[in-house]
Amino acid sequence: MVEWYLFLPQVRLSVADIAERARHAEANGFDGMAFIDHLEAPGLPDESIWEAMGIATWVAAKTKRLRIGHLVLCDAFRHPAVLAKQAVTLSVASEGRFDLGLGAGSWPGEFTRFDVGQPDPIARVEQLARHLALIKQYWGDGEHGQVPRPAHLIPLVLGGSGRRMMELVRKYADWWNLQANHIDRLPRLAAAAGTARVSVQQMVGFVRSGGDPRAVRELSTRRFGYLGSGLVCGDADELVAHFAGLAAQRVERFYVWFADFAVPDSLHEFGESVIKAFPGAGGGLR
Repeated sequence: MVEWYLFLPQVRLSVADIAERARHAEANGFDGMAFIDHLEAPGLPDESIWEAMGIATWVAAKTKRLRIGHLVLCDAFRHPAVLAKQAVTLSVASEGRFDLGLGAGSWPGEFTRFDVGQPDPIARVEQLARHLALIKQYWGDGEHGQVPRPAHLIPLVLGGSGRRMMELVRKYADWWNLQANHIDRLPRLAAAAGTARVSVQQMVGFVRSGGDPRAVRELSTRRFGYLGSGLVCGDADELVAHFAGLAAQRVERFYVWFADFAVPDSLHEFGESVIKAFPGAGGGLR
């Protein structure tokens, strides 16, 4: 069964705007919602950005069905004992609707600016490996187990595509996510994910009914053309065909990132015309 998450970086939006989009996503067939985790907006250090766990908690409180998560939390920002406790708390508070997305960090500039984390990417992945092992211990019944224990399964989502990260995916992950700017590598990397279920992050320039395809493509490309094949533009029929092609490559979850910043009209029409084309087990098309 294909799952649909709204990917919404919490940048340039008010908290009220984010909660509104969450409610529209929930009402229009999305299964979950995911945020980013940065101390500064990537490439936009003067723009406002809300803290990742705080905004996820707020959205969980404002929704009833949506699963909540991140692509992905930065391991360097939180001690693993603190993160393990936060994850259990949010999972219980949301009645099991929290996914723990975790990665080694993708924006080295903020490590320097805020004096946190390690600039060396290999060292960051090695630290992530140690912390994943600790988080599993904190959630377990052994001498290092925290109280309370998790009351619900907390799926672990790992993002990344390097050799060392893929080793961690095979060892720890319930889900492996491939980021939009590497989506062209999916055919080569999917097999390396082992038993982890596969998700992809996909930027969408959605041509709504009556919209101007050329204008949507031009605006989307100007904003997000750097994503390469991670950006797809089209109307509902074109997007259904695109996502069906990815589903055929064992992708089971789509993190949809809208080039128009997920305005409610787009969420409504996407739910009605794209999501509803993938009903039932295995995402079979109607």
